[in-house]
Amino acid sequence: MIKDFLPISKEDMIKRGWDQCDFVFVTGDAYVDHPSFGPAIISRLLESHGYKVGMIAQPDWKDSNSITVLGEPKLGFLVSGGNMDSMVNHYTVAKKRRQTDSYSPGGQMGLRPDHATVVYGNLIRKRYKHIPIIIGGIEASLRRLAHYDYWGDKVKRSILLDSQADLISYGMGEHSIVEIAEALSSGIEVKDITYINGTVFKTKSLDTVYEGRMLPDYESILESKEEFAKSFYIQYLNTDPYTGKRLIEKYKDHEFVVQNPPSKPLTQMEMDRVYSLFYMRDYHPNYQEAGGIPAIEEVKFSLISNRGCFGGCNYCALTFHQGRIVQTRSHESIVAEAGLMVWDKDFKGYIHDVGGPTANFRHVACEKQNTKGACVNKQCLYPTPCKSLKIDHTDYLDLLRKLRELPNVKKVFIRSGIRFDYLTHDKDDTFMRELCEHHVSGQLKVAPEHISDSVLKLMGKPENSVYEEFLSKYKKTNEKLGKNQFVVPYLISSHPGSTLKEAIELAEYLRDLGYMPEQVQDFYPTPSTISTCMYYTGLDPRTMKMVYVPKSPHEKAMQRALIQYRNPKNYNLVVEALTKAGRTDLIGFDKHCLVRPRQLAKEKQRARAASHGEKYNGKKEYNKKSKTSEQSNSQVSKSKTKIKTNGKKTTPRGQKQMTQVSKKLNKGKKQYSKR
Repeated sequence: MIKDFLPISKEDMIKRGWDQCDFVFVTGDAYVDHPSFGPAIISRLLESHGYKVGMIAQPDWKDSNSITVLGEPKLGFLVSGGNMDSMVNHYTVAKKRRQTDSYSPGGQMGLRPDHATVVYGNLIRKRYKHIPIIIGGIEASLRRLAHYDYWGDKVKRSILLDSQADLISYGMGEHSIVEIAEALSSGIEVKDITYINGTVFKTKSLDTVYEGRMLPDYESILESKEEFAKSFYIQYLNTDPYTGKRLIEKYKDHEFVVQNPPSKPLTQMEMDRVYSLFYMRDYHPNYQEAGGIPAIEEVKFSLISNRGCFGGCNYCALTFHQGRIVQTRSHESIVAEAGLMVWDKDFKGYIHDVGGPTANFRHVACEKQNTKGACVNKQCLYPTPCKSLKIDHTDYLDLLRKLRELPNVKKVFIRSGIRFDYLTHDKDDTFMRELCEHHVSGQLKVAPEHISDSVLKLMGKPENSVYEEFLSKYKKTNEKLGKNQFVVPYLISSHPGSTLKEAIELAEYLRDLGYMPEQVQDFYPTPSTISTCMYYTGLDPRTMKMVYVPKSPHEKAMQRALIQYRNPKNYNLVVEALTKAGRTDLIGFDKHCLVRPRQLAKEKQRARAASHGEKYNGKKEYNKKSKTSEQSNSQVSKSKTKIKTNGKKTTPRGQKQMTQVSKKLNKGKKQYSKR
């Protein structure tokens, strides 16, 4: 095997002695050959099985010739929108275009289209009418069946239909993509590849589809939000590889989209093999002149320890993409990868992260999951920990200790997120102590997301009392260690179920904590989450009960402003929100108030402005006179009597205004002093 980047041009193919690729991988990201990037894993895995894979990164979607640079592949095209959903990559939750793209050369925005997977699929089909197209990655996985599209505010068809692809390899894809490759190379037509778990296919007939469960058809979920919620919940209940059923979604013209059950999770040996494959561990040198690929900076010296998450947060799509069964790499595999990193010329002694979706999940939730999967109607941690849940940090502790002992390693950080409720329920305080002593750089980021129990319930998060218990343990541990370290909470505003009442409750909590977050994340309705289903339908799909959903941009702005009530820019929104909620008791000078009334401050500003013969513009600074205004003022002043006041010239009218404001100001001071 040639230890180099995979071919990106005909010249590269010639150097390898290739006449034709078996697969051409089209991706919306720049080409980065690192195991934190999905296309790198899939392409290297296929290479390890003897397939010739070429890469086309960020082709010009306006020119169909851009996907012909490697010629027609022998077996098919593989398509991914990139490591992130292309719409999340492009737009903020307010649907405003982002300025940079961390997965593009130099962070340049605009090198991939919106809905990249769909656009690339159609681009390929335009040039190659009969070549198999297999789509995958997070964008395809979370849109594998009909779904709500937040950016267009409508229900869209399965991405399989809109992209003109033949198959979806959903989830992490290692098992299914190898099976697909073997089927194609053995001569099986792509239309007959209907039997592989972890795939979605389309068909005109259900004659060969067995043991399938019919979902509400596409037309019915377009017309009824109740039907949409029912369909989504059926999908949610069938995300486990051991218990999941085959799902069938009907469209017009006798067309069906069929989702096979999820692939089985990787064994530890299989996962070790994936991460032991050869990777260049960097971006392609063609991007050097443009400034490289920003996304590599954080992951270049990070280690992926696990996959999957049994946390079950309702706003998270991990259940649909990686599943609830945690899969881990062995210590030997992780330490071996770290051993490569520490001798890199750019390594400064800091391992940035050792984790995954949740850093401190290093084993399945319970032994039952190894053979029977995750419970269908029960969560492992919510609302309280299951009696069968194995709460143990021993394995993770041993791994971190081994990494700390490596040469050239100064510090091992944990940045991918600690599940604080799982940590709090651990009766052994060893991990908490070593976390604070060795793996926190002054601030630990955790995700309580909210403090209102009614909102937390809809988020699938533990009650706020659990977070309070964690904070207490964290504080006491740091005090014993003689450290002054803090917690930085991630917070979500405007989640379904959050009214102004709950937003104010969160603001009061932050007031009592003496903390104002620098950043606040509005709830982002991305495909295939329970919370997104709530957002679109106004229903909790698990109970079919109605849920309040803050949708208007203005209300969302008020809820966000309340969390950052100390920011002067948010003053008007905070006052409006408090007034609307009937909580004007929080506007005043008492300690419990969130904001002070601005009237006295405004009168001071007006008085000062009047003394200078200037106009108060409602801001901290006064309108400075331009040359034009000075000239006009001088012309007006000639026709008026000038009176000296404090060494300044002003008109009788200006003096009168100043006197009136001063009287009001004195009156206000007297009233305030009586308080």
